[in-house]
Amino acid sequence: EVQLLESGGGLVQPGGSLRLSCEASGFTFSNYAISWVRQSPGTGLEWVSTISRLGARTYYADSVKGRFTISRDNSENTLYLQLNSLEAEDTAMYICAKARLTFTTGPNPPFDYRGQGTQVTVSS
Repeated sequence: EVQLLESGGGLVQPGGSLRLSCEASGFTFSNYAISWVRQSPGTGLEWVSTISRLGARTYYADSVKGRFTISRDNSENTLYLQLNSLEAEDTAMYICAKARLTFTTGPNPPFDYRGQGTQVTVSS
């Protein structure tokens, strides 16, 4: 059974930082690109970032480029997202999502499994 479990969210002041984690199980982690997406109340899913299966390629939405960093540890089956210089507009549920196809390349690939998410709230 594929499982994706996010953690690390919380309440942070504008300009602050957080590090999110996504622990994966139930599939060969290193065969798949993984993405972070986010969702705010009343809005649809917004793609944030994607990392290729071995971590060589990373892609970011323009809204987070230069502030967020995606990474992965295939030995630990874990995905990370470092969030720096956080803004109120970054407030959302952050969700990790597994690409549907193996060996997928490029940003924002279609996904078939997603986690429940971890809430990030940026407020003073």
